[in-house]
Amino acid sequence: MRPSIIHKSPAGLPVAPNLADYQSERERFSWATARAELPRLPGGGLNIADCAVTRHARGPNRDQVAFRFLSEQTSHELTYGDLDAQTNRFANVLAGLGVGRDDVVFVLAGRLPELYLAVLGSLKNGTPVSPLFSAFGPEPIATRLNAGSGTVLVTTTSLYLKKVAKICDQVPSLRHVLVVPDEPDEPLPPGTRDLTGLLAGASDVFTTVATQPEDLALLHFTSGTTGMPKGAMHVHDAVVTHWVTGRDALDLHPGDIFWCTADPGWVTGTSYGIIAPLLHGVTSIVDEAEFDAERWYAILSEQQVTVWYTAPTAIRMLMKAGPELAAARPRPDLRFVASVGEPLNPEAVWWGQEVLGLPIHDNWWQTETGGIMLANTPAFDILPGSMGRPLPGVDAAIVVRGAAGLELAGEDTEGELVLRSGWPGMFRGYLNDPERYARCFSGEWYLTGDLALRDAGGYYWFVGRADDVIKSAGHLIGPFEVESVLMEHPGVAEAGVIGKPDELAGELVKAFVSLKQGYQASDELRLEILGHARRRLGAAVAPKEIAFLDALPRTRSGKIMRRLLKARELGLPEGDTSTLEGGG
Repeated sequence: MRPSIIHKSPAGLPVAPNLADYQSERERFSWATARAELPRLPGGGLNIADCAVTRHARGPNRDQVAFRFLSEQTSHELTYGDLDAQTNRFANVLAGLGVGRDDVVFVLAGRLPELYLAVLGSLKNGTPVSPLFSAFGPEPIATRLNAGSGTVLVTTTSLYLKKVAKICDQVPSLRHVLVVPDEPDEPLPPGTRDLTGLLAGASDVFTTVATQPEDLALLHFTSGTTGMPKGAMHVHDAVVTHWVTGRDALDLHPGDIFWCTADPGWVTGTSYGIIAPLLHGVTSIVDEAEFDAERWYAILSEQQVTVWYTAPTAIRMLMKAGPELAAARPRPDLRFVASVGEPLNPEAVWWGQEVLGLPIHDNWWQTETGGIMLANTPAFDILPGSMGRPLPGVDAAIVVRGAAGLELAGEDTEGELVLRSGWPGMFRGYLNDPERYARCFSGEWYLTGDLALRDAGGYYWFVGRADDVIKSAGHLIGPFEVESVLMEHPGVAEAGVIGKPDELAGELVKAFVSLKQGYQASDELRLEILGHARRRLGAAVAPKEIAFLDALPRTRSGKIMRRLLKARELGLPEGDTSTLEGGG
């Protein structure tokens, strides 16, 4: 039985919601009309950074704070005018280095101002940009740089020395490494250039390149079941999806103070930590520090945050910290809380109502969709545990595989969630892999790979993944990438990786390994293999647990059966084992 409805009536909200009449708005909505609300450049050009920054810098929002950067000791603000000038400087740096539309800029940094300048300045220059999660280890960094033929890497001195220096010779396309010094006057690593100095010497006047709507803008890497990470390609036209979903799903209004806690190394932190709030001319809070419950409550209170977009893992950590911390920091300005990353359990929605005084609105989307597709929006009933309903401009359905192929399913039938293609934020391909991209579609439907069901009210409910991809703390982790690194250890003969349910992270990465002859299972060896994986992959991707097995279950064709490993780990039915080696 599903949890009770939490009712939110428009009359009871402090600000009239942008999406107040769901059915009427769906009927009259068109992407063409939404696109016309954003400025164009000469020749029909459309550029994300022009829409997000320059149009505000030339208007009444020029002196409005765009970003307020918080560190452990200080805060630093950039108005829309400042942001325009500083991103112009970065664009001029790229142009001066001969970097253009055929190059790709990668950014590997914590939530520093330079990260945001690099993303937006690259877009102004017409250069596609790919933010990377700073907790990645050397192996994932090199893999992504090579896949994207990275020309420029923006990073910090410490990250360069710790992670990048050792893999630079593995990335033949890399021509420029621009570092942000961690301390003033520190020595510059050989082969790098000082970004701070380059910015100071660059002009703050730049004419944004008139990119076309279908020009590549963003490259986000997402994990798959097999093979290395997939580079999902997004174009400048995705800005229309960012614009609409910031309005309808996150309910952004003029004067809002918005806090998206996601790192820009993940798609949420780019789409909604950078682009969407800028499009709406609001102030964004950016906290450089890692999660701390007391600090987070202080930020919500002291920064007068009105709209907060966070992740289920963070919410569960706040729940674990107890209600006393929340009570000690009043949040009279907070009016809307949304969540994304993995399913939000109903208890967390009720906790929001009881402890924060506001229910938490879950929503659903993927790296490939480029923006929020399904949402519990502020004016309507929340069904705790539901992903919500399709936003205006989004058509969703559930399909099952029948004798004639894919068939549309009825209410309360479990199947694969699909979306009708054609929204502007839809990815345009997987980098260098058109065949994999083609397999994501059946006719006009995009196949999400997520299993779900739809109820009589049109709300969608997440059931699970149709593949072995692991969702941990909101991040997608491909088992193949982890298995490949584990097998580089001299003692590991074979490896299989699964997602194991975890109260805080949703899932944690657990590895099963069999050892080569001459190696004996022991706690010391387990720690050695874990350390190897953490050094190569980084803490966010590496396994949290390792179990030793004499042999891993394989099909007759040699494929490790992760499904069977997971079933045995969780005590679930093993299902069909006829394809196992030695199976009958």
